[in-house]
Amino acid sequence: MIGRISGILLEKEDQQALIDVQGVAYEVDVPLNTFFNLPHPGSGITLHTHFVVREDAQLLFGFLEEKERSLFRILIRINGVGPKLALAMLSGMEVNEFVRCVQHDDVGALVKLPGVGKKTAERLIIEVKDKLKTWQGREELPASAGAKTGHGSSIEEAETALISLGYKPQEASRAVIAAVKVLEESGQEAGSENLIRTALKNMS
Repeated sequence: MIGRISGILLEKEDQQALIDVQGVAYEVDVPLNTFFNLPHPGSGITLHTHFVVREDAQLLFGFLEEKERSLFRILIRINGVGPKLALAMLSGMEVNEFVRCVQHDDVGALVKLPGVGKKTAERLIIEVKDKLKTWQGREELPASAGAKTGHGSSIEEAETALISLGYKPQEASRAVIAAVKVLEESGQEAGSENLIRTALKNMS
């Protein structure tokens, strides 16, 4: 099991980080919170990781926050929730918000997550609730996505992220444009992270 890696960030694109560890470059899939808070390429970085071995692939998932990895490991133990779906859940909702939804039986909020239907949401609440009774909150990561990534406009970054979550380009574009209007009308900052979360809620 690869539990943590430290090295130099070479690239970051499409929710994936390429990290050089003493000459070996690891491709690491990350949730949006981690992706938006990655440093600039060339910087040192440490990620908490979870290694998945399948017949057709070996996958490495990384998280800046250890609690994100802990929740990820809880989610993938649930029947019908694989690593990709768990990563999408963590990309669509803050960790603390997800925990609150489970603890308060908020099925309506959970079904807004990518790939989560009513039955899956109900199963999440039943199977995860006991495991989260002693969960301790954490400080939310700063939502300054556009300023940190440096890869074009917030709209382009949001569209790319939605496409990586499985949405078609046209769907992603329409959803992001609608999200911009919603955020502007409510006086909120239209950074990449806010755009993505708003778009995901609107599309559900």
